[in-house]
Amino acid sequence: MNVHILEMPLDFGASRHGSDMGPSAIRLAGIKEKLESLGHKTFEYSDIFKASPQEYEQAGNPRAKYLTPIVNACTKLAGEVERITASGDFPLVLGGDHSIVLGTLAGLSATAKKEGKSVGVLYVDAHGDFNTPETTPTGNIHGECLAASAGLGLKDLVNLYYDGQKIDPKNICFVGTRDLDPGEKILMKQAGVTVFTMSDIDCIGFAGVVRQVLAFFKKIDIIHVSFDMDVLDPMFAPGTGIPLPGGMTNREALLLMEEIATTGKVRSAEIVEVNPILDIRNQTAILAVNLAARLLGEKLY
Repeated sequence: MNVHILEMPLDFGASRHGSDMGPSAIRLAGIKEKLESLGHKTFEYSDIFKASPQEYEQAGNPRAKYLTPIVNACTKLAGEVERITASGDFPLVLGGDHSIVLGTLAGLSATAKKEGKSVGVLYVDAHGDFNTPETTPTGNIHGECLAASAGLGLKDLVNLYYDGQKIDPKNICFVGTRDLDPGEKILMKQAGVTVFTMSDIDCIGFAGVVRQVLAFFKKIDIIHVSFDMDVLDPMFAPGTGIPLPGGMTNREALLLMEEIATTGKVRSAEIVEVNPILDIRNQTAILAVNLAARLLGEKLY
């Protein structure tokens, strides 16, 4: 398979800086070499996102901070993702904060529309990212990005790349969720997303959750995997922007990637929120490389 590694060092969507160095950390952890060892041909893009540092920009709307640079960057990303997926190749986007899902999903859904196929999203994240400007407690767009992709919230985000909803919320499946804001929790329930929280994992076991996730995607044509490293417990991934105790283990995350790959439906993916400033010996970036490898065909035996 041709895998296009797109580096998006965008951290305008978050309060804590450092995730802009995530793509470099993942590159140094050997993402290219790992994927090529699996037989893939890789193409690397390190110049998609060009902007001044966040400190030099004006935050603007306090309910959607740094809107203009985020929209500009994600629109450019969307064009690249559409071009790559339309050719039958695989875009692997490295963040950066989670606001980049706006661009990845816009590009993939544009391709899916032309192909007449349905799109589903496996959203592996401790958070919901389902706020709108009316519900957000921070004004950070990385907490509003998935809601906007589902057609809710600020029109500048909803209509990014092309007008309207990019993903039917009923085709969104969360895994590992454990920190939701009150307003977004209401929106998620109203929208009809499917959520497997850490409590669900504790209750029915991770293997049971994986079986239900695979069943969820049976009637969906194309899957996008969006993996936020903060879904993992900090003992396995200390280098992430919002570390929360009680998360997934590295073994659970690797299993999930390996199992979703067996569907043969994954057409794009992103790995976000690697923050090397907070990491220990680059272990979070190394784990990100291994997650990508499992998603793209690596097996233990």
